[in-house]
Amino acid sequence: MANFVLVHGAWHGGWCWQRVTSALQAQGHRVHALTLTGLGERAHLLAPSITLDTHIDDVISAIEVEELHDVILAVHSYAGMIGTAVADRLGKHLKHLVYVDAVVPKPGESWSSTQSAATQQQRLSAAQATTRFSFPPPDPEVFGLHDADYEWVKRRQTPHPGNTYQAPLNFDIQRVAAIPRTFVNCTQPALATIEPSRLRVKDAKFWDGAWLPNSKIVEIQTGHDPMISEPAALTQILLDCAK
Repeated sequence: MANFVLVHGAWHGGWCWQRVTSALQAQGHRVHALTLTGLGERAHLLAPSITLDTHIDDVISAIEVEELHDVILAVHSYAGMIGTAVADRLGKHLKHLVYVDAVVPKPGESWSSTQSAATQQQRLSAAQATTRFSFPPPDPEVFGLHDADYEWVKRRQTPHPGNTYQAPLNFDIQRVAAIPRTFVNCTQPALATIEPSRLRVKDAKFWDGAWLPNSKIVEIQTGHDPMISEPAALTQILLDCAK
């Protein structure tokens, strides 16, 4: 039995992993699909006080309270920031870190650092126009979703806490690089805001040369929400990481 912890990206919640969770549990594995503070069924907690550290603490607390070890930690999109921090601070509990079409930061960067100035301005302006400093979800079409999947995600997305956006993350490259890592590259359509990370994970100089050793890239020809559009393929990747 393996221990899986699944962490959603912006605007989503633990709900987005339902198909993957069911498939993993059917094979006898222990699965925790977390929902970060202020999102999903915890949207009633949305507040300006929520920061990147709040979400990092959500994941660390879950791992510690559940007394999980040899964790396969899968982090989606924005949650690449969180997974990197957890690997740095709680690496002894992790067996494998899976970046699912996720942000892979450099030390000192924020989630916003790799995004265009226009995207940053748009999101910050949207957050400033709200009472709880949050920015609204995009149309799920950008994730390559259609028909029933499109409608399911559109109904369930919630605004994302704005003070997670520009918060810098400092971490020790060597501590994170010591953990085996997989980057799941979702290519059809490829979400533009993840492109800098796609390029980084192929760069021999990234993380001062520490990234490529002990890491691999796996491609899925689907959009940015593979847990919804290609759950069987993503489940198999996670199972492979548990071996």
